[in-house]
Amino acid sequence: MKIEMKHGAGGSYMDKLLRDEIISILSSDGNVEVPLSYMDDSSVIDGIAFTTDSYTVRPYFFPGGDIGKLSVSGTVNDLSVIGAVPVALSSGIVLREGFDMDDLRRIIRSMRETLDYAGTRIITGDFKVMEHDKMDGIIINTSGIGKRSPYLERNFEIVNSYSPREGRWLLDRNLRDGDILIVTGYIGDHGVSVLSSREGISFETDVKSDVQPLNRMFEEALKVGGIVSAKDPTRGGLANALNEMAEKSQVGMIIEEERIPVRESVRSACEMLGIDPYEIGNEGKAIIGVVPEMADDVLKALRRTSEGMHSEIIGRVVKDLEYVILETSVGGRRIMERPIGDPVPRIC
Repeated sequence: MKIEMKHGAGGSYMDKLLRDEIISILSSDGNVEVPLSYMDDSSVIDGIAFTTDSYTVRPYFFPGGDIGKLSVSGTVNDLSVIGAVPVALSSGIVLREGFDMDDLRRIIRSMRETLDYAGTRIITGDFKVMEHDKMDGIIINTSGIGKRSPYLERNFEIVNSYSPREGRWLLDRNLRDGDILIVTGYIGDHGVSVLSSREGISFETDVKSDVQPLNRMFEEALKVGGIVSAKDPTRGGLANALNEMAEKSQVGMIIEEERIPVRESVRSACEMLGIDPYEIGNEGKAIIGVVPEMADDVLKALRRTSEGMHSEIIGRVVKDLEYVILETSVGGRRIMERPIGDPVPRIC
């Protein structure tokens, strides 16, 4: 077997490859609070959340962002969705020989601005240059460490007063029957933004990437309490993230299509290209599971933030279902399947 693009694009192929060929060998879960085998966005050891990611987006400048903003935001968000406050990041940058110095300066400045907005910093890193015919442009790896949010303990006190859960972090496997699902804004913006910038894509759209750090938004939501689980729907999009959460929690879901926020320009672009907007990656949105008694309060808190002003309740968790079911806008039902991979390669 040879590695294909679909093996690195999120979805079922990537999940199987990671489980069977990598995590089964590398995982060592002893004394790890949130281990590698959980396959959450971050792991936790000795009370410290830790995550890492590599970014290969093409092109590296796109409407609404660039690879620098993406690399910082993505790592901050992977810490945020588990309930951690980002403390510090590392950055490894690999450039192709001949890379434009002005472009590098622009990317580094973008990283600095995003770090300032998120209230964190890069404290260590690495830099390499490859021969011009050995790679494409630039690759950035960022890793991050975070500490437990000061609001997480009270959050789980509220959660447990309604429906007891195990654990002390916002894990994919924490969903239970009746929990309410919130998405924090329009989906598909990032994938369509990147596509619109690529050579050969001729449709016109004013959509900008949603790439942004979400730690401020999560802080406001956790102050309210009642949050049980969270995930950012990156590669594989909303469909992949919902299915992953459902599988780990061993539950089903009912999702109301009419309540999923999708811009008309995004929907039109996806129809033109034959792409499902629910399978396109996002870089500034989150799916949040909330106990039903607190859902309206959490929604109000999210909408008071700039990052979550377009948040919507999109569905609920159902224990007796085996699938994620989409109630369509025409009154029917269909299974929202986990995609094989993100239909748009190299968007993150």
